Amino acid sequence: MQNSRTDLRVAVVGLGAIGTRVVEALDRGIDGLVLAAVSAQHPDKHKIRLGKLTRPPAFLPIEALAEVADIVVECAPSKLVRSIVEPFAASGKIAVILSAGALLDNEDLIETAKQHGGQIVVPTGALIGLDAVTAAAVGKIHSVRMITRKPIRGLAGAPYILENNIDIEGLTKAQRIFDGTARDAAKGFPANVNVAVALSLAGIGPDLTRVEIWADPALTRNTHRIEVESDSASFSMSIENIPSENPKTGLITALSVIAHLRKLCAPLRVGT
Repeated sequence: MQNSRTDLRVAVVGLGAIGTRVVEALDRGIDGLVLAAVSAQHPDKHKIRLGKLTRPPAFLPIEALAEVADIVVECAPSKLVRSIVEPFAASGKIAVILSAGALLDNEDLIETAKQHGGQIVVPTGALIGLDAVTAAAVGKIHSVRMITRKPIRGLAGAPYILENNIDIEGLTKAQRIFDGTARDAAKGFPANVNVAVALSLAGIGPDLTRVEIWADPALTRNTHRIEVESDSASFSMSIENIPSENPKTGLITALSVIAHLRKLCAPLRVGT
């Protein structure tokens, strides 16, 4: 794809299962976009893979990305969200983030984006139905509940499990290990329930959105069910996500980011 004056330059932070797929899709070509740079820990680990791309991007530290890109895609640990997003929000640019839970600890970034004409985008990710929730929120939503069920290895190491000494490795049947707000779920399971935060931001907020998390040794896929009661509709939706190379993340998450990037310059956009 030839670069042009209208091409938006994209930087990707994090080259795990999701970031790698996004980089490869950009390299194959997305109309109106060009891969400008990437950033990740341990650059040497990724040099061979990046060298195989049609147009290898620059490998830069996070603090240099806003100078060379119009859009940043965050596929990194949640602790890095602020350092990734703030320069783009303050420069009137776009930040696409997957670590939605980190927004709850950095809500001032939204005000920064507002003041400087920037935009923070939380893509649909691994959850179905955000368009319907967003539409219902224009009216009155009475309640939102999400029930997440994951295989044991998809929950291993979560802070909530460690802090409460919950033994999930020895489970022989499904067990509910958490029932609370989306805000508390984000704190206890930062690598697992970004979808819950995205759902809460689309609807009635992180303190009113209820979340159940189940550990199920019989499962091989991450499953999410949302139940919504509103003045315009009552609906429930379920999705079973095939895990990516990272068992905590569904394969569809990367595809959701790619779909969003394709929408940016598309002549036809479907969905809210």
